[in-house]
Amino acid sequence: MAATASRTDMLRRVTARQDAWDIVVIGGGATGIGVAVDAASRGYSVVLLEGSDFGKGTSSRSTKLVHGGVRYLEKGDVPLVLEALRERGIMRQNAPHLVADLAFVVPNYAWWEGPFYGVGLRLYNLLAGKYGFGKSRNLSKEDTLAFLPTIRTDGLRGGVVYYDGQFDDARFLISLLQTAVEQGATVLNYAPAIGFTRSADGFVDGVVSRDLETGTDLRLSARVVINATGAFVDGVRRLADERVQPLVQPSQGIHLVFDRSFLPGDTAVMVPHTSDGRVMFAIPWHDHTLIGTTDTPIDAPSLEPHPLEAEIEFILQTAGLYLRKPPRRSDILSMFAGIRPLVRAGDGATNTAALSRDHTIRVDDCGLLTITGGKWTTYRHMAEDCVNHAAELAGLEDAPCVTRQLNIHGYLQHAEKYGPLAVYGSDAPALQDLARTDPALAERLHPDLPYVAAQVIWAVRYEYARTLDDVLSRRLRATFLDARAAIAMAPRVATLMAQELGVPPEWERDQLEAFGEIARGYLPA
Repeated sequence: MAATASRTDMLRRVTARQDAWDIVVIGGGATGIGVAVDAASRGYSVVLLEGSDFGKGTSSRSTKLVHGGVRYLEKGDVPLVLEALRERGIMRQNAPHLVADLAFVVPNYAWWEGPFYGVGLRLYNLLAGKYGFGKSRNLSKEDTLAFLPTIRTDGLRGGVVYYDGQFDDARFLISLLQTAVEQGATVLNYAPAIGFTRSADGFVDGVVSRDLETGTDLRLSARVVINATGAFVDGVRRLADERVQPLVQPSQGIHLVFDRSFLPGDTAVMVPHTSDGRVMFAIPWHDHTLIGTTDTPIDAPSLEPHPLEAEIEFILQTAGLYLRKPPRRSDILSMFAGIRPLVRAGDGATNTAALSRDHTIRVDDCGLLTITGGKWTTYRHMAEDCVNHAAELAGLEDAPCVTRQLNIHGYLQHAEKYGPLAVYGSDAPALQDLARTDPALAERLHPDLPYVAAQVIWAVRYEYARTLDDVLSRRLRATFLDARAAIAMAPRVATLMAQELGVPPEWERDQLEAFGEIARGYLPA
């Protein structure tokens, strides 16, 4: 059953505590919540503060892959690939309701591509060892078309198939959040860090946060403070010490979403080399087709980044080289951008595609511990490394990491029997029971998407959703799948939320206006 502690309960825990927390975590994305799970499961007292919604940033905007990183192997970064392949296997082991195998085909149009990619992908599979997802093999032209019936046939020689993992990033994050709560962590969204407290010798010994719902300032003492705000870590570091040098070079990647007809099977396409040096994926996801990504250096991160026109055109043109029916701008159902928190190179390199995807831990002179970089797949290992450093820095009692064998909330084998509710895992029966309490709760919110009204109630009661955007973009994935459908659903969802939250009448009007502005950013001009 889902965690039952409400946001009100969490706020009460924060305001009632007089003693210092062992660890205060700033940042409610994959890294921060992973740290909270790790720290709480070791027995440390931990509170996590998120300035907006959990997963609002990069953690809900990925390519939806749990993978080792084929292109990192080509670059010779074998340690990162080994780590990611191991963590990929651990994610599937601990969350089978959220992580699934996915076949990828690399189509071959030149004579050398079959043997070249065949050898490389066999090595990729070999490196996975006991955490392997499936064997790689070369395909004939006929077999390639059986996997990918909509692939361009002109010049097609064959392909190579390999296997990686797929997930719903925001849904995994919510289950991870519930795992942290079950392990004893306190979590609070819409509570940004606005300052730090200092000990007599000048070291950071606490956080000043503001509860955006009440306007109240909260003071939290801590034995160690961890900055896990992804692409935003430098802003938090400057809050503690304005003299620090930037740690992150942000890079933007975008994805376009189309209907299922562009990729009607259960197999993804992987293009190893595009004109901008990145890999391109076309992936079946939630009965839609997701295509990306780009790698565009940007000056500063944004909480609501928008695809650039050049990026949109690049993906449309590149996809058109491989799909028999080239996608057009008018086919785009939704589009989204995410910011990668890439660690700056020592030589000042500006090519973000060449920057390492490994993570970095930094302790500034003021004692603030920052973790950034890395990738979704390695979140657990990053958290383990971070908590090890934090425990040593704060002199916490030694306690071993247990997350390698810690099941994620909702753990359930063969959850696919619950159809669209599979991502809820063991919570799916309770959600079905909720829908049965009122026929209106079993009604679809939009004919083009599988979501029902009961999921909105569930998101508010058990998943800390506070706004329309929280529900439609992250608890459900409507905004990411079909922004027009999400806008159409919004009035009904707002009414359901308002009844559950007990908010004043103007709340619905304000939420519809705010969400409409956000959702329009997911559509091309």
